[in-house]
Amino acid sequence: MRTQLFCLLALTCLLSCGQNTNSKTANADNSSDTAIIQNARDAYAFAFPLVVMDITRRKMTDANNKEASAPNVFANKSAFPDANFRDVVRPNADTYYSTASLDLSAEPVILSVPDTKGRYYMMPILDAYSNVFVSPGSRTTGTKAHKFLISGPGWNGTVPAGMEQIKAPTNMCWIIGRTQVNSKEDGDKVVVPLQKQYKLIPLSAFGSDYKAPRPTPDNDLPKEDPNTIVRNMPTDSFFNYFNSLMIKNPPAAADAKAMEKFALLGIAPGGRFTLDRFSMATQEALKKIPGDFFAAAKSFFEKPKQLQDGWNPLGHTIGTYGTDYQSRAFVAYGGLGANLREDAMYPSAAFDANGNPLTGASKYVIHFDKGKTPPAKAFWSLTMYDPDGYMVANPINRNAIGDRSNLQHNADGSTDIYIQHDSPGKDKENNWLPAPAGNFNILLRVYWPKEEMLNNSWQAPPLKKIG
Repeated sequence: MRTQLFCLLALTCLLSCGQNTNSKTANADNSSDTAIIQNARDAYAFAFPLVVMDITRRKMTDANNKEASAPNVFANKSAFPDANFRDVVRPNADTYYSTASLDLSAEPVILSVPDTKGRYYMMPILDAYSNVFVSPGSRTTGTKAHKFLISGPGWNGTVPAGMEQIKAPTNMCWIIGRTQVNSKEDGDKVVVPLQKQYKLIPLSAFGSDYKAPRPTPDNDLPKEDPNTIVRNMPTDSFFNYFNSLMIKNPPAAADAKAMEKFALLGIAPGGRFTLDRFSMATQEALKKIPGDFFAAAKSFFEKPKQLQDGWNPLGHTIGTYGTDYQSRAFVAYGGLGANLREDAMYPSAAFDANGNPLTGASKYVIHFDKGKTPPAKAFWSLTMYDPDGYMVANPINRNAIGDRSNLQHNADGSTDIYIQHDSPGKDKENNWLPAPAGNFNILLRVYWPKEEMLNNSWQAPPLKKIG
């Protein structure tokens, strides 16, 4: 029940790397204070994915959440999210989700998937820093039955016969399984029975009559969505939360240079970050870092530097990020759980063909020439969101439209999709994606994109204002 997001072009360095400071304590020297503040900004962007991942994990496993499941147990979402869904931003209305928060610190778990008989599915697994490090499923491992042994970074045991090992880089991981759904009837008859066969079993319980544990309550967890919870954390609380998470989920070897810089501020596994070690002016600047980060991330998505016919252009940094910490942070903010480009691509639009913000006060059409609909080996859809990334209530309860929507085609084989607040008329309602009265944005999801989309030779047509 999670996911996905705006694609990114190469990000400008909105929170660019600053100089290292040679002192372990702050002083009143302006240049040193400037370096401290910049290093802390860099550290916040580095840390954000791990912190928001852990808050999401806590949401997923909190018994106070009626859809929660215990760690290492699948939670199946067998209905599409609606305008009341607030657990994550930009959920999809294309697949049923089978998600699980993994804790591999004690022992590996076995992921068992059935023969889906050709039905498209995928089981991407994210590490604690939001990188997709493996993506079992139709594209990579086919649709026959499989058993995967998912082990943490410290496990060196023997893999049982008939299993394929997946070595996770961190002990905390997140499976965001998705299975294609073509209609409610299809979901009930085909997908729900498949979801019941997706299993996670601890290695020590394999072959036994294993009974999955139940979730426990997390009464210290605020009720807001994960982004809001993180945004409300004071700077020192945020960094110390991050410090505690790194004990079980240390950064990658490639992050050593960045971590050396952050350690000078007290940001390290098991470290202690305190504001009172810095000058008063620096303390005030450090307190503003969370607000500055969220404002920059929001601005990036609302005011992209480049547009292609109103669309945020396709990027290459998605799903896995290496040392591109700013891309990783902004993706975690805008759509935690993004897939690899090879699995799915997500062009987004908040502007029309003339560069004006999309609003329900106007009417728009997207025109696809014959044979020029989004090039997908699996399927595609357009999903409507409000400015905060949540679905929109509407009279026909339609939040997405695409190749499984029984679209009506024009006489020449082309296709028009109408995006507006009011009905375009009964004769066009089949092709209507309802919009809210105010501003909105849409996301084009293309699952298992073809080469012409991967190489950017196919581009989404503009939203043209009509009337």
